[in-house]
Amino acid sequence: MTTDHQTTALLLFSAFVAVTLGITTWVSRHRQGSAEEFYAGGRLFSPLENGFAIAGDYMSAASFLGISGLIALVGYDGMLYSVGFLVAWLVVLFLVAELVRNCGRFTLADVVAARMRERPVRIAAGTSSVAVSVLYLVAQMVGAGSLVALLLGGTGEAVQAWTVVGVGALMVIYVSLGGMRATTWIQIVKAVLLLGGTITLTVLVLLRFHGDINRMLHTAAERSGHGDAFLAPGLAYGGDWTARFDFISLGLALVLGTAGLPHILSRFYTVPTARAARRSVVWAIGLIGGFYLMTIVLGFGAAALIGPDAVRASHASGNTAVPLLALDLGGGAGTTGGTVLFAVVAAVAFATILAVVAGITLASSASVAHDLYASLRRPGGKPRSEVAVARVAAVGIGVVAIALGLLARDLNVAFLVGLAFAVAASANLPVLLYSLFWRGFTTRGAVWSVYGGLIPAVVLVLLSPVVSGGPDSLFPDADFQLFPLQNPGLVSIPLGFLAGWLGTVTSPEVPDEARHAETEVRSLTGAGAA
Repeated sequence: MTTDHQTTALLLFSAFVAVTLGITTWVSRHRQGSAEEFYAGGRLFSPLENGFAIAGDYMSAASFLGISGLIALVGYDGMLYSVGFLVAWLVVLFLVAELVRNCGRFTLADVVAARMRERPVRIAAGTSSVAVSVLYLVAQMVGAGSLVALLLGGTGEAVQAWTVVGVGALMVIYVSLGGMRATTWIQIVKAVLLLGGTITLTVLVLLRFHGDINRMLHTAAERSGHGDAFLAPGLAYGGDWTARFDFISLGLALVLGTAGLPHILSRFYTVPTARAARRSVVWAIGLIGGFYLMTIVLGFGAAALIGPDAVRASHASGNTAVPLLALDLGGGAGTTGGTVLFAVVAAVAFATILAVVAGITLASSASVAHDLYASLRRPGGKPRSEVAVARVAAVGIGVVAIALGLLARDLNVAFLVGLAFAVAASANLPVLLYSLFWRGFTTRGAVWSVYGGLIPAVVLVLLSPVVSGGPDSLFPDADFQLFPLQNPGLVSIPLGFLAGWLGTVTSPEVPDEARHAETEVRSLTGAGAA
């Protein structure tokens, strides 16, 4: 990229970072000592504000960079991510949003522990939440590294490494100083910028083809080298039975995983009532739905205008398709329009990454402090403020995410998020649904459900082609692959539900009917909700 690209984009990067740090500094002057302020922003946000914040939290680098890149490379099969991410919100809207808001205070473990023995349940749910959050954070780190490496004209390891470190440092600052209130406003600003940038690119792509979507699709198919197969299912997931099962596995993970994501669940606690939580989700679905429809246009537009070969040459997994598309739509390399549009899109993508990592880090540090620390602290030990522990936890989680982000820097970010969704759907969703809807559910069932989904999901990923056994693996020179699927959801999600059922039916514990009745009334009516 030219010096103009670099200068303009870096100025826009700097402007966004300055604005978000300003928001964080302003918020930090308000009282952040109470857990309700730090974790839930005082529950003062309106449904519209929270809807934009949810959209900002959910529309990640995986969506903006990864999905469009996958569509540009594999066509129709890449659309599975767009469809799966959107359909998942129906599960959230109808099964989770209001009930979680009424039953919990800050984390997933609050909902489960309402009718169980708290200590084992909080340790299990807190461990699972941190695991999901770290996987999701890695995807954002990889997206940041790809983006800035492209901007600075190379794919050097040093550039990507320092970018990942810089993003990690910023996310720790946002969370430690500003808590949920600063994170929410950063997400709102980011959602507006991302939607504005995506609408602009979509309009420009359609104008390039004079509004003829059919022509755009056929041009993309011609340039792909696959012909009409580019527009039909099977290019990525239809080669053999293994690929087809991978397709089903990924679909299950995407549709069921959203309802188990800790940073999404925590957003329902930032509004005053369950009705407001439901209205927040309605707003979010409208914003997110429009966005994912536009990513389909951007993906096929990149395939038609840039070509899959050029996209792949820039980044093997397609993470740079949208910035390259912006460069072409603005007039090409060396033009003022191309320079400005590329810089704007790169800055928006960078803003996307910073906002999402702040939300995930806050949710995971809340799980560490509110669930793990509170449960594992020695009874005779000196108590510390939960908020102080959460701030320290944010630093530790940032370090882990940076290290894993450096290790996984060559993988597609949408694919990495698919793994996080699989773990969330396997470990968090079963225990959440059982707790809300099964009268006979017990503490052993809750603990077995979490670990029965979490452990198989993580182990199957480690034994999958993602980690070893192929040229695109994390460790291409090693081969300890035993599990053929890239996404573990097809196996690990049923195991999570099965383990919860098995733990409950073998438990000597008698279900507490009174506590279940109390939880049921509270979840449905909001009586006694925080």
